[in-house]
Amino acid sequence: MRTRRQFLGEASCAGIGSTSILSTLLNLTMANHAAAQGGFGDQRKSLVCVFMSGGCDTFNFLIPRGAAYAEYAAARSNLAIPEAQLRTLNGTNFGLHPSCQKLAEMFNGIGGNPLKKRVSLLANVGTLIAPILNKAAYLNGSVPVPKALFSHRDQIEQWQTSVPQGMQILTGWGGRAADIIHNAANTEQTGNYYMPMNFSVAGNSAFQIGASQGQFVITGAGALAFSGSGGDSAVLQAKQQVIQDTVASPVEEHYRNLFHRTHARITANSMARGEDFQQHFSNPDLMIGDENITSVVNAASFPNHWISAQFRAAVKTIAIRQQLKLRRQTVFIDFGGWDHHAELLQNHGNMLAVLDSALYAFQQCLETLGLEDDVITFTASDFGRTLRSNGQGTDHAWSGHQIVMGGPVAGGQIRGTYPSLVIDGDDDIGRGGRIFPKLSADEYFCELLRWFGVAPGDMATVLPNIGNFYVPSSPTNPVGFLKP
Repeated sequence: MRTRRQFLGEASCAGIGSTSILSTLLNLTMANHAAAQGGFGDQRKSLVCVFMSGGCDTFNFLIPRGAAYAEYAAARSNLAIPEAQLRTLNGTNFGLHPSCQKLAEMFNGIGGNPLKKRVSLLANVGTLIAPILNKAAYLNGSVPVPKALFSHRDQIEQWQTSVPQGMQILTGWGGRAADIIHNAANTEQTGNYYMPMNFSVAGNSAFQIGASQGQFVITGAGALAFSGSGGDSAVLQAKQQVIQDTVASPVEEHYRNLFHRTHARITANSMARGEDFQQHFSNPDLMIGDENITSVVNAASFPNHWISAQFRAAVKTIAIRQQLKLRRQTVFIDFGGWDHHAELLQNHGNMLAVLDSALYAFQQCLETLGLEDDVITFTASDFGRTLRSNGQGTDHAWSGHQIVMGGPVAGGQIRGTYPSLVIDGDDDIGRGGRIFPKLSADEYFCELLRWFGVAPGDMATVLPNIGNFYVPSSPTNPVGFLKP
């Protein structure tokens, strides 16, 4: 039997972190060529990541009903949600937290319409390097495990890079996807026009960092300009013009070395992109069909919470894809504050209510604008939480459950294997009910990327460990939460 050290060594040799910069760029060049051979069609597609920073306690989100409820209640003790309060998920033996009325509706069918099931749920998913067949395999060290399990910083990075063994050169799986498909998919960008594929409404994210492609950071008000996002006062405009004149003037006059000249060109180009983005983002008259984008966003029932600004900006950024000459696009949203070591019942319930309303309003905007079949929204989080209460809350653990939403989703399903919730049981690796995942984040992401247009031959470049779980050339999706 191989030791953990031997297995980890083999796994890391296949990972991106072990390659040189030269070979990485060579692989990306070859992948770009391979992607260019295929077609992306006329449909525009957007992936929206909603990252729940802090580690959401999803064992109090998706809860078993019936005979299995007793097992849940025993494990959770004073944190258990009464079974009678759970939101019904039709056709399943599970319910959602009582704060999640709208998510349950989108699972069952919006407005009671079974043809509008927009949500499916993934059970027992987490970061993995290779499958863990059982608890004994974890305990005896015969399989590799992600580094620094239960650490916020490391697990956030691993969910966003999908390389749990660690990397020497940090890139995210969304960034690597952009490295491969941006030039091949977004062919409307000709001449000197360039707009990145990846947009973040929450600052820089590892998820969207590529070797050759970056991310475009915006705020709720639009482009993050040097004079402030969305500024239009006379003073801010004058300040912006002075900065632009400085960095866009002949660089030989202002800078004497290559670094400064390159920085000047990049800065000037970034400002030009920002102005182009803002022109469309702030246009109050922009329409999709008969619908005014700004009116639809303003009329939506987003919750009175700071996260709503990110969701509103995401709707607008998706709605102006055609003006930005993008057939493929990712958007990153970060909703922090889920680290509930204390006061879990009240605070977790309040935050789930905000998430529930925000996701519903976001999806309703897409439906009204006719974009529901072009967008998949998916959640991620640092990790799940311990089953056992620490008195008022729960502590860092591993596996959890996630949400997938959109028109392409085969709604009304719970995919994955829901674990046993018995403390110290078959799925608990110890220390208060830490559940190990049976569905890998790689399989989750791979299904999204197949829909997005990453070719099977390029999947291992984006997800280096995918071959440990799934054959990318398979005719069927790895998990099955999307429509065939």
